[in-house]
Formats: sequence, structure tokens, C-alpha cells
Amino acid sequence: MAVRRRAVATLPTLMRALRKGVSPNPKPQNQPLPSLRRAFSLYDQINLIDNVPEDQLRFQKFTDTGFMVNGVHYEGSLLCVGNLLMSWSPKTFSEITADSLSLFQIVRPIPEILVLGCGRYIQQVDPELQRFIRSTGMKLETVDSRNAASTYNILNEEGRIVAAALLPYGVSS
Repeated sequence: MAVRRRAVATLPTLMRALRKGVSPNPKPQNQPLPSLRRAFSLYDQINLIDNVPEDQLRFQKFTDTGFMVNGVHYEGSLLCVGNLLMSWSPKTFSEITADSLSLFQIVRPIPEILVLGCGRYIQQVDPELQRFIRSTGMKLETVDSRNAASTYNILNEEGRIVAAALLPYGVSS
């Protein structure tokens, strides 16, 4: 009953305030609303790309003639297995053969996937080379070198055993 009396007593004040367009309980007008994203998400605190362990390879840039890996610029083609980086002899896509990838016959553990960076454009891989790669137990992903470097980074950061054979991005044949 007391609640009803209080409500009836407050009603005339509320009606006057509504007619004037003034809120009975004024609040500051230009206050930003709290962000629910910041309140309920840890996204701002998680950055996988910048929190890579120092001993893990990460492609940071590419040029027409090479790649920047962990802050060091490397010229020419590269072969990466896990976190091992080495210079690779093929200069053009046609020079990529089973012999140039023979390292994968002896490396252990066997990478689950070989990301082949063809240079500027995706190229069709010779069926004989595809058979050789399958015979080692790896899957093959053929893309341009820019996307190959990104794919390698992502798979390596996930902790997967991955290999990459990359021609410089400037190679177009």
C-alpha cells in the first residue's frame, strides 16, 4: 500500500517533467556507452601474429627477389621445414624437381603438408612431382609465394609440422 501511495505522489512530478521534456532524474548527456566487446572479449589482449616464439620462423615480408624472415632478409628461393630455413637452388618453377625436393625422403618427422610457392602466379605441378611428394607422405598445396608464406606462418603457429618451398615473388615463369 505504501508503494502505491508513493507512486501516486510521484505521478504529478513525472507528468510535469515529461511535458517540459526534462527527465526527472537527469543524467549526463554526452557519455559514451560502455563497450560490450571490451567487457566480454579477450580479443584485444590476444594477438597471435605478434606473440610468436623467437625460435619459430615467421615470414614478415616478401620482395620480388626474396623474403624477410624473423627480421633477416634472404635473397633467392627458400626451403623451410618446421623451424629450419635453408637456401634452395631452383630459380624458376621449371627447375623444381624431385631431386630439388629429395630432402623430404630423409627428414623426420615428415611434414604433413608442403606449401609450394610458385612465384607471382600459381603454376600447374608436374604429375611426376606430385607422385614424388605423395610418396613421401606429404600433402601438396600449390599457391603463389605471397600466399604460401602466409599459409606457412599460420600452420607453423598452430604447431603443425609444415614445410614450404618458396620461389621469390618476382618469378613469373
